[in-house]
Amino acid sequence: MKNSLILSGILSASVMVSCVSKKKYTELESNLFRTQTELATTNQEKAELEEKMAAIEARVAEYNARINSLRDTNEALSETNNSLYSIQEGTVISKNSKEKMNQTLAKVDPDKLSQARTLEDSVNLAVEYNLKQNITETTVDGEEDDVQIDIDQTVVMISVSDKLLFNTGSYRINSKADPLLKKLAEVINAEPSLQVMIEGHTDPRTIQTAVVQDNWDLSVKRATSIVRALQKDYNVAPEKMIAAGRASYMPIVANDTPENMAINRRTRIVLIPDLDMFFAML
Repeated sequence: MKNSLILSGILSASVMVSCVSKKKYTELESNLFRTQTELATTNQEKAELEEKMAAIEARVAEYNARINSLRDTNEALSETNNSLYSIQEGTVISKNSKEKMNQTLAKVDPDKLSQARTLEDSVNLAVEYNLKQNITETTVDGEEDDVQIDIDQTVVMISVSDKLLFNTGSYRINSKADPLLKKLAEVINAEPSLQVMIEGHTDPRTIQTAVVQDNWDLSVKRATSIVRALQKDYNVAPEKMIAAGRASYMPIVANDTPENMAINRRTRIVLIPDLDMFFAML
């Protein structure tokens, strides 16, 4: 009896211990499953967040690339804007060119400067001053007055008195014209697209020699002499030049005095630059 009670007690205790352990195990197993589920959810959320972050970083990189592209475009447009200009119908001039123009105009004769009424007048005056200074800087005193420069809508016309270039009735170039022709060639060679026409002009006095038939002949021969000299001695491309003779039919002043006839005896160099070349002359 006594042994039966003891055995029964042991069995009861064993059952109780067994029951508690299984419940705890089930609870632990449940906790593990919940933890694993939460971990899997967290990993999924992490993967989604990483994907979203990668998309955001890619978008940020794209935006930065666009910003840099826009910055480059803006700089290019600013640079282009500084070089855009027109001097016809509502004259517009770039900031850089205007600064150069003002620097040049500060050296111009105030009397001539006072005659400039428009921006186009000022641009033309500045270009005229720079060209004349460049072309006549090697001439002797007084001879720079025999070089006249006129500008009409970026077409530059340089008139040179014949006494700087030729003897009376001759088409052979004087050696004293070499410095002037050299400077002229430098201006022409500075721009590959520049077109140049050399015009010979005479007074109306009749001329006829063994080699010169009349004033038409003389004016053409003088023009071709200049063209040949520019090509042969100063490497001006021949395809850029045109030789023309005007005889006595385009006088500047009336041929009524020896002084006026001397003014009309001239060689005119017509330069036809593009706008870039024209404003470079500033």
